Amino acid sequence: MVLATPALFAQQLDPAVYSKLRYRHIGPEGNRVIAIASHPGNRDVIYAGAASGGVWKTTDGGLNWEPVFDNTDVASIGALAVSISDPNVVWAGTGETNIRSMISIGNGIYKSTDAGKTWEHMGLRETGRIGRVVIHPDNPDIVFAAAVGTAYGPQPERGVFRTVDGGESWERVLFVGEETGASDIAMDPTNPRNLVAGMWPIDIKTWQRTSGGPNGGIFVTHDGGDTWEQATDGLPEPPTGKIAVAYAPSNPDRVYALIETDQYEFKGVLWRSDDGGGSWRLISRDQQYNTRPHYYTRLVVAPDNADEVYFLATELARTLDGGETAAILRNAGGDHHDMWIDPDIPDRVLLANDSGVYVSLNRAGSWYHPDLPVAQMYHVAVDDQVPYFVYGNRQDGPTRRGPSNSLAGGNWHSVGGGEAGWAIPDPFDSNIVWASNEQGVLTRYDLRTGHSTNVQVWPETPVGKSPRDLKYRWVWSYPLVASRHAPGTLYVGSQFVHKTTDGGSTWREISPDLTTDDETKQVDSGGLTLDNVGVDYGTTLFAIGESPLEPDVLWVGSNDGLIHVTRDGGDSWTNVTVNLDSLPPWGTVSNIEASRFAVGSAYVTVDLHQVDDRNPYVYRTNDFGASWTLITNGIPRGMLSYAHVIREDPERPGMLYLGTENAVYLSIDDGDNWLPLRNNLPPAPVHWLTIQEAYGDLVLGTYGRGFWILDDLSPLRQLDDGVLASRAHLFEPRPAYRLQRRSLPGEPDRDGPHGYREDPPFGAPINYYLADSIVDDGGSEGEATITIRDNFGDVVRTLRGDASAGINRVYWDLRHEESPPIELRTPPLGHPGVAFGPDSIGYNDEGWRELDVEGSGPNGPLAVPGKYAVEVNVGGHLLTTTLEVVKDPTSAASKDDIRAQIDLALRIRDQVNVLTEMGNSIEWIRKQIDDLEDLMRGRSDMTEAQGAAAAFDQKLIDLEREFYILRTTGASENLLRFPAGLFSHFKMLGGYVTTGDARPTSSKYEVFDELSARLEQHREIYGSLISTDLDEFNSIARAHGLPGLAVPPQN
Repeated sequence: MVLATPALFAQQLDPAVYSKLRYRHIGPEGNRVIAIASHPGNRDVIYAGAASGGVWKTTDGGLNWEPVFDNTDVASIGALAVSISDPNVVWAGTGETNIRSMISIGNGIYKSTDAGKTWEHMGLRETGRIGRVVIHPDNPDIVFAAAVGTAYGPQPERGVFRTVDGGESWERVLFVGEETGASDIAMDPTNPRNLVAGMWPIDIKTWQRTSGGPNGGIFVTHDGGDTWEQATDGLPEPPTGKIAVAYAPSNPDRVYALIETDQYEFKGVLWRSDDGGGSWRLISRDQQYNTRPHYYTRLVVAPDNADEVYFLATELARTLDGGETAAILRNAGGDHHDMWIDPDIPDRVLLANDSGVYVSLNRAGSWYHPDLPVAQMYHVAVDDQVPYFVYGNRQDGPTRRGPSNSLAGGNWHSVGGGEAGWAIPDPFDSNIVWASNEQGVLTRYDLRTGHSTNVQVWPETPVGKSPRDLKYRWVWSYPLVASRHAPGTLYVGSQFVHKTTDGGSTWREISPDLTTDDETKQVDSGGLTLDNVGVDYGTTLFAIGESPLEPDVLWVGSNDGLIHVTRDGGDSWTNVTVNLDSLPPWGTVSNIEASRFAVGSAYVTVDLHQVDDRNPYVYRTNDFGASWTLITNGIPRGMLSYAHVIREDPERPGMLYLGTENAVYLSIDDGDNWLPLRNNLPPAPVHWLTIQEAYGDLVLGTYGRGFWILDDLSPLRQLDDGVLASRAHLFEPRPAYRLQRRSLPGEPDRDGPHGYREDPPFGAPINYYLADSIVDDGGSEGEATITIRDNFGDVVRTLRGDASAGINRVYWDLRHEESPPIELRTPPLGHPGVAFGPDSIGYNDEGWRELDVEGSGPNGPLAVPGKYAVEVNVGGHLLTTTLEVVKDPTSAASKDDIRAQIDLALRIRDQVNVLTEMGNSIEWIRKQIDDLEDLMRGRSDMTEAQGAAAAFDQKLIDLEREFYILRTTGASENLLRFPAGLFSHFKMLGGYVTTGDARPTSSKYEVFDELSARLEQHREIYGSLISTDLDEFNSIARAHGLPGLAVPPQN
């Protein structure tokens, strides 16, 4: 066979081949929700829009939530609105308008006409950020959208847009300039022809936000948006910044407005109109109403009290006197962004903030706080434990460390550092975690003590300062690398590269300033209201990549578009940016991946979206940056195409993974071509990728949906044209860890469903490829039979799997075959009718119900560590390979200990099988006796046969009740009323024997021998009953013209 080149193979590969490989979400708890809505009077339904985690819906008042927006291509939700006249109509405006640096954008507006089940994109794709949607109260086809724009540059897609045909077409009805967007819009609830809008001049760059300008202000229409007039009477003169507006539903002549004005020529915060927006007066200068205007600026008026207003900012403030004074409500998290008050039930208040969702039914007196899994993770790291733990920093929360598999024990907990940056386990000691935060903070956390110590380079706070006045410019999420070459060695980046070799006790600069050092990019951020917290620092380092092959080779990238490399540990640096001919200036070098296969090779992602370029920029070099190749073929261009991270597979050269603002991609030809690898992943920004090498898992840090894991990359690594040319192929499996559950301390889960964290199926994934789906004779999809054999060739387990085209995956749980179930075919003793009727125990389609006694459950023990043969029989193909089962590394037992343990467990299982066979046989016979009794009932000529049947049935009952409780009905704790039978004794003993990894104690053998002796006595009685007693009864039955009793086949 002539093999295709990697590029040709990549072009021929259909992503459907691997589309059934699933990601799973593992947490942690969520954070930022910025839009919330419901329908008047409906206490059960709530829609919540996450900052970059999609739309979520509850139908039980907030107890349980489901994502309803994941089939779209965007995750950032700026606004939600439910039609009053038709609750099935829901609108979602995408893109966040709570402005800071680390936020996502949208791709327009969506509509659902089936209450969120499905969504249709309805245009406004280029608007970038829609912060408010209002719907006509009587006509759901008339909708207004307030679009801020991307805010990264001038554009015509800003202002207020209107549709009168349900989104089929849009008209821009309010526009004041390409630098100014609409920050808010409100509709008079009693006259939808009256609307008021706030216009906001806003520009965002990597190095600066500029809020405010001459074109801002409040605009009013009284003809449904056909014409607008700027309101000026009593309002501050330009420049103005972000504005929020709201009508008082109980008195629509009352309109409130929050307005951002210059902090150095401060003119106030809250204005009010009492004539529908014609004239205004200053009500308050209290900055608590609007603490950080770009990030907040939102107010909500109670529907039944025009003087009751809520101000959403760092704190939640409420006025009861029309804004003259206000009190802080500190009972519902912080950093508030949206609120919806039910006009029919004003005490019902819904709140969205940086802690998530809050629901109050007593007018904000107290709150229920469910958790949504919408965590914004900056990066992700893993350790080398088995099972491994996952680490990262969550926006608006602490660092998080949690298990990739709950078998590892513990729960999510903090490991020092803070919300922004990195949490990295030390490569040489996983008890140590290096964690960063904004302002240059760096901590060393010790898992053994739970203590954290600060080891940052320069412990002087930069908060509030302009970057030009700082000794070191630490960007919000500055780069941090823990060296894999030398213990205690770390690298961090300001405008310099800093290195420590003693775990942070001392630091030294090993580079000059590796940025442009352009002073025009080292400026105050904010515009009218300064906001110098490090999010927008320009001319700083953003990425450091250490070569896995040579400790002296380091790559460094800045957020002003420069890339440098050193080959001598920092003594000299080479600027290789000039060789990137196709790279526009001022990009953020977000990730540099130094190759593990060639020391001169590296991969780079550059993000230019904050300079208004959303194209992907991904490069490859094989000569230390002397030349570069742009590698973006296959990545669709759109609003969310910009790339964040590239990762090289550690086993297959040329296999790469790429994370963008809404997807993951795979390349198998060194980046020449990219294929989608999103599968079931929601469209959240993929900020970071890593690979856990012992498991071969791809682990994702998403900025909006937490951590996700694609388990077992083996089939992707082994996929080639030889596999695709075959009709069927069995991939070599990864080693399977024979894990025991550990119990470790951890923080408790928050309120809400706990099904958000998904464990992998226990055991060994078995992956096989089929060129075509296998169809059985009836036209249905066939199945594959998977057989596991030990080194003697004996069958350990038989499984069934799918037989569909592409890669199929079946998990063997590493257990031997289970005992078959006890099949009860007769009613519980003493409860003759309980198994019949609509409110009772029912039989299955085969006519039996399963035994429910103490010890019920699986009893196939785990396989002994070692190698096993795997056979897949599908569509006439017999495929074979070998699988290794590996002992839990934390287990203290020897292989001989485990072998002795499993030997006893299998002997116990075999005894259970004997009991099961006897019990099922007795049930078959007793069911036949019941049927005969029905035939004989009421017949005087059957007296002798009836007596013989009753006597034989009683003998069978007397034996069967030694096996298990015959009176159990399955009711809760029904088992406590009667002594357990031999079946439960064996099953419970099996559970005791297989608890943990340990050689069985002598008492376990003694109990087994005693139980086995009792079983042997019962076998003798059973043998007599189905031979002598059965023959005697059958003779009587046949003498009365009745059929005899049959015994099912025996093993």
